[in-house]
Amino acid sequence: MNADRMVPRERVVGVLKQYDLRASLLTALPYGSGHINDTLELVVDQAGATVRYILQRINGRIFKNPPALMENIGRVTEHVAHQLESHYDASRRALTLVPTRTGAFCAMDERGDYWRIYLFIEKARTYDVIDSPARAQAAANAFGAFMSQLSDFNASDLHETIPDFHNTPARLAALKEAVAADRVGRVASAKKEIAFFLDREEDANRALRLHRDGKLPLRVTHNDCKLNNVMLDDITGEGICVIDLDTVMPGLSLYDFGDMVRTATSPAAEDERNLSLVKMQMPMFEALVTGFLAGAGSMLVNEEVEELPFAGKLITMETGIRFLTDYLNGDQYFKVARPDHNLDRCHTQCELVRSIEAQSAAMREVVERVAGAIHT
Repeated sequence: MNADRMVPRERVVGVLKQYDLRASLLTALPYGSGHINDTLELVVDQAGATVRYILQRINGRIFKNPPALMENIGRVTEHVAHQLESHYDASRRALTLVPTRTGAFCAMDERGDYWRIYLFIEKARTYDVIDSPARAQAAANAFGAFMSQLSDFNASDLHETIPDFHNTPARLAALKEAVAADRVGRVASAKKEIAFFLDREEDANRALRLHRDGKLPLRVTHNDCKLNNVMLDDITGEGICVIDLDTVMPGLSLYDFGDMVRTATSPAAEDERNLSLVKMQMPMFEALVTGFLAGAGSMLVNEEVEELPFAGKLITMETGIRFLTDYLNGDQYFKVARPDHNLDRCHTQCELVRSIEAQSAAMREVVERVAGAIHT
């Protein structure tokens, strides 16, 4: 949270009155690097001991139904905690929501904002830049384990808090609408980019087609699998806890693995203008495959494993479509720092798709080899 988004102390105290912490507030300072919710590290005096919590204000502009979102998180974290109840380190292996005095998963203040409190996970941290295969493997392992822990949870019971979030055909349809409308006269400057995605329409439909055919099962998916959404142990480097569960919804396993490939395998920034720096790095891909398959165990069906090389292309393509659509609509969704910022972001996604396509055969060989080693 930025300094200009500091939460006044009296507002924090007002929220804490809805919780039975039996503690006096010492400090409430911005924590982490998230851009959506306001996140504070609370330090309290609790019966003479200094204890830390995480307090978050849910961004109601992005998440239109916070109670439904919190019902998802509450049910998922309780299910994972039950799976881990015999683990010696269970309290650090899953997010733990602190209930309000009424037993609710979140509290609403006098302004209508929703707040939640988590137990603070000690002796672990997140990394905004995952620049080594070892850390990539550790984070991917945690995401795979998270999905496995929820494999017996009925995904259909969860709320779809952001409808069609990873519906690539719907994203492509929105791009076509933006092209037809040409609201700000930018279509002429983006003809090559538009053609790039329209030429790959069959790929955009592939995952959902396989799901409709019964080959890819519905899962409980995280849907925002950036590697900085996993806490790594300070001593062992192990991925111990998946965080930022706001987008936990029904989905396909390819969405989560694909997001890891998109965000972790290229060394270039998302808006890099020097496209020669954009490339899918095979050592990072192999680390992700190794970690994810080891964490998921025997949960994945054969078709899910076989489609892992395609997953990164799917989500990278989908993200590029979103950037291009926003560019054509006049930059209404993503924040921009320059006129063609969204177009630059689109270019990096297109280049990463090309890099994935060029290495697809080698990626399939990696998945076959790693899956064979893990499951023998």
